[in-house]
Amino acid sequence: MENYQNLLQKMEEAGYLTSPEIAIPVFLALKLNKPILVEGPPGVGKTELAKVLAKVLNTELIRLQCYEGLDEAKALYEWNYHKQLIAIQSSKNNDDKTFVFSEEYLLERPLLKALRAQKKPVLLIDEIDKVDEEFEAFLFELLSDFQVTIPELGTIKAREIPLVVLTSNGSRELSDGLKRRAVYLYIDFPDIKLETKIILKKVKEIHQELAEKVATAVHFLRREMDLYKPPAISETLDWAKTLALLGDERLTKEFIENTIGFVLKNKEDIETFYEKGGANRLLQYIDENT
Repeated sequence: MENYQNLLQKMEEAGYLTSPEIAIPVFLALKLNKPILVEGPPGVGKTELAKVLAKVLNTELIRLQCYEGLDEAKALYEWNYHKQLIAIQSSKNNDDKTFVFSEEYLLERPLLKALRAQKKPVLLIDEIDKVDEEFEAFLFELLSDFQVTIPELGTIKAREIPLVVLTSNGSRELSDGLKRRAVYLYIDFPDIKLETKIILKKVKEIHQELAEKVATAVHFLRREMDLYKPPAISETLDWAKTLALLGDERLTKEFIENTIGFVLKNKEDIETFYEKGGANRLLQYIDENT
């Protein structure tokens, strides 16, 4: 990439509408060979950022999905114990000596796969805030040297340093050690203008005025309703698609109440919506802001 404007253009061509506030940190991370730590609420496009970067760079996306209890073996490598046992039994029967700690019996997990990739991959470490601090410490040491030692095989260094994208929903505070090693990027929900552009890009059947009203309605839900789970961008798009499928040319109280489950995916949030005036307040907000 020659500059961040070029990256911004290619990301938008790949369907990821964004801004310089996102493109500049990503561009610098690429140039500096540093990981990117992307924080923000669920549903703002953190994971999608890694996917689109793999498209833009025309390279493989390798994903490590984090979860509570994830350990080094599941993330880095394991030995194929079943295959080893078969080989050992076979060697006993045939009086052969078989070394079962070799490449043939190694199972690559995402981190090792990224280190051994022939072409610079995008390594997505998704929802890093779900793992414990011990695994996090192991991870940022690995990301410092981009190498790992397998006792039976020796030290394996990255053929090409991967572009590492770590995502966090902010469920816990990440360590200073991890943050120091990464370019930090916070992604919030888009403003009305940008979300309107996203709707028009992704939902071809909808017109400008209606897209603006949908974006304004979702903005209201996120900012004014005090929801447990504010609507993600994907839920905005689902709601816009329902308008297109039903052939509705405007947002009405009936439409909102019949389709509110497309944007609110929590029983308590739907109850809050109705308790706080629901569709009437939403329509008033749209009239005042579009």
